[in-house]
Amino acid sequence: MHFVDLSIALENDSAWAPFWARNRVRYQDHRLGRWAIWFLTRLPARLLSGGLGWANEVLKLSTHGTTHVDAPYHYGPTGPNGEPTMTIDQVPLEWCYGPGVVLDMTHKGDGEIITGADIRGALVQINHTIQPNDIVLVRTGCDQLLGSREYFTKGPGVTREATEWLLDRGVRVTGIDAWGWDGPLQTQAKRARKANRPGVFWEAHYLGLERPYCHLERLANLHLLPPVGFVVCCFPLKVKGGSAGPVRAVALVPEEGETLPLCAPERR
Repeated sequence: MHFVDLSIALENDSAWAPFWARNRVRYQDHRLGRWAIWFLTRLPARLLSGGLGWANEVLKLSTHGTTHVDAPYHYGPTGPNGEPTMTIDQVPLEWCYGPGVVLDMTHKGDGEIITGADIRGALVQINHTIQPNDIVLVRTGCDQLLGSREYFTKGPGVTREATEWLLDRGVRVTGIDAWGWDGPLQTQAKRARKANRPGVFWEAHYLGLERPYCHLERLANLHLLPPVGFVVCCFPLKVKGGSAGPVRAVALVPEEGETLPLCAPERR
C-alpha cells in the first residue's frame, strides 16, 4: 500500500493570498527555544544537548485557510426546523473515513458549472456506481494554481442539483481540489445578480442546512489517484463549536493484489 498526500502545505502565504485569506506561520528556532527553557526553568545552556532548546511554531489561520473539512454549521446556524446545525467537533468520525471516488472534471473551464449530468457521465466513464458513504472527490486541476492569486478567483463550481444527487445516494463527504465547492465567490455573485434572486449564491453550501453533509476543500494531488479502489482519511481538528477543521487528508492506495484497508468501526 502507498499513501498519497491530498493536503496543501500550511505556510506563510502573504506573497500570493489576498489579505482576507492569509495564513501566518511564525517560526521559533532552537536558539529561541534555549532562551525559553532558561526563562521557564533558569536552566543554563551548558546543560542542554548541543547548547540548544526546542523549536516551535505559532500559527494564525482561519479554519478554512488550508485543506479542511466544512461542517454543516459553516452553512448556517440552524436547520429547516430550527435545530442547531452540526459543528465540526460533532461530525461523526465514520464520515471521515471511507472508499474514495475521483471524478475528472478538468475539462470544465473557468466559471463553468458541474451538473448532475456531468457527475453521472464521469461515473459512466469509470464504470462506478455510487455507494453509501463513498467520499467523492472532484478533480478540477485548480490545485495547479496554488501560489497565485488566480487560485482564489478561477475554476468551476459544483451545483446544488449535482450535490443533492450525490446525497441521495448516501454520500456524506464530498471534496474538491479548488478553493471552494461552489466555485469562486465573484463568479457566484455574478450569477446571483443576473438571476436577481436568492438561492443562486452558495447554493450547494446552503443545501447542507437541509441535508447535512460535509465537504473537503483545498485538496491537492487528485491526479495521483486511481478513479476508485482507494480509501480517504480526512479527520479534522476537533475545534470546539467550529465551522470547519484543518485536516491532513490522505488517500490509502493498495498495491496490486492487496485489499482495501477498510472496515466499519463502531463509534466510541
